[in-house]
Amino acid sequence: MSTIEHWIGGEFTAGASTRRGPVFNPATGEQQHEVVLGSAADVDHAVATAKAAFEEWSQASLSKRTKVLFNFRELVNGRVKELAELISDEHGKVLSDAAGEVQRGLEVIEFACGIPQLLKGDYSDQASTGVDVFSFREPLGVCAGITPFNFPAMVPMWMYPVAIACGNTFLLKPSERDPSASNYVAQLWRAAGLPDGVFTVVHGDKEVVDAILRHPDIAAVSFVGSTPIARYIHERAGATGKRVQALGGAKNHAIVLPDADLDFAAQHLTAAAFGSAGERCMAISAAVAVGGAGDALMDLVSRKAAEVVVGPGRDPRSEMGPVVTAAAKERIESLIGTGEQQGAKLLVDGRGLRVAGHENGFFVGPTVIDQVQPTMDVYTEEIFGPVLSVVRADDVDTAIDLINSNPYGNGTAIFTSSGEAARRFQRGVQVGMIGINVPIPVPMAYYSFGGWKDSLFGDRHIHGPEGVSFYTRGKVVTSRWPHVSHASGASLHFPTAS
Repeated sequence: MSTIEHWIGGEFTAGASTRRGPVFNPATGEQQHEVVLGSAADVDHAVATAKAAFEEWSQASLSKRTKVLFNFRELVNGRVKELAELISDEHGKVLSDAAGEVQRGLEVIEFACGIPQLLKGDYSDQASTGVDVFSFREPLGVCAGITPFNFPAMVPMWMYPVAIACGNTFLLKPSERDPSASNYVAQLWRAAGLPDGVFTVVHGDKEVVDAILRHPDIAAVSFVGSTPIARYIHERAGATGKRVQALGGAKNHAIVLPDADLDFAAQHLTAAAFGSAGERCMAISAAVAVGGAGDALMDLVSRKAAEVVVGPGRDPRSEMGPVVTAAAKERIESLIGTGEQQGAKLLVDGRGLRVAGHENGFFVGPTVIDQVQPTMDVYTEEIFGPVLSVVRADDVDTAIDLINSNPYGNGTAIFTSSGEAARRFQRGVQVGMIGINVPIPVPMAYYSFGGWKDSLFGDRHIHGPEGVSFYTRGKVVTSRWPHVSHASGASLHFPTAS
């Protein structure tokens, strides 16, 4: 059985740890690899290598950095298929979905290719007599990313292209459930001309995470994952003086008004709830049917959910693959049962699904649960599976209040033909990313991604302009070049412009 190793200093290494973890194929339920689970010593070695590389890379010209970024972009773009296959085999998502993930990551790489424009500073000539003021931004040092299983290519690509383009070095700790994409990308960075040590991959579990959080030579940590862990990351890394952006969980609502095109809404709800088996932080997991829209909408959604083709990710006929682990399958099916026990109406039941030829795979079918109350577990828990919970509301204001009372604030959507209702919704909801007749409103790379409330810990969103700000810090220079014959004009009072 092959072993997936760290990438440190431009080469693969098993490091100091003897611990190993299994990597499964979710479609078959069988272990296909083992991954090295690193130690604090491995993190120390990786950080020392990255710190040494920072000395050169931080001083590299914008022209050199841009050339490497463009080379990297071309290499990734030419290997979308290979990356998608790695993702599908270890995560379980279908190939088209995996390729879409890589494409959204490519958009951030393309954004980072414009780093010379993004790092332009400001200049004020003659701010005071004979005095000029200008500003510029510098890299932080060694930055780290701790990323989740559900987007093994895209989420890291939301971090390291911007960090590296800004002149930092980057240590990635990917999910140990699907680690191969990160190692593949590391080799593409090297082929693109990135100096050894600038991009590092250390595999592992909590031991590696804690070593990253306490390491004195790591300047910043980016994280995407569940809210409890995001809070933990923020508290621990912040306590050691690190800059932190920690994106947490979600309970994304989509409200459907009676004036909406219900067939259109049902199609998009189905795709948003069950794409990638619901293992998306931007998946729609709660639909709010407003007024008279409810029964007709449920008929449409239930029919479309039952038509979703579930199968292995490599099968081109499959529209939805398995969930990532046997434990995830067990937890999701348990919550479905709890919802039924607590009084919700199970319209489509995805439990017990068996796929021919893949009977041991971690499959859960699309599930629709109607008449859900906000106190039920299927509503309060982040299920992270192919389950759509449906809540009824009398009017749009009640729906907005429901969304605002939820502790999460990642993404939300409204389906309506009313501009007035849409405007009231977008101004009224306490959520970071909003879609109007768009169910998964993930911003383009030149905007920043991030939620509110328990969906984000830290003051900066990820990638886009806020990503550049996160991975750099500003300097302001006030300069004067007096003529030698002029008096100094020095004074003991506080300096002011003149």
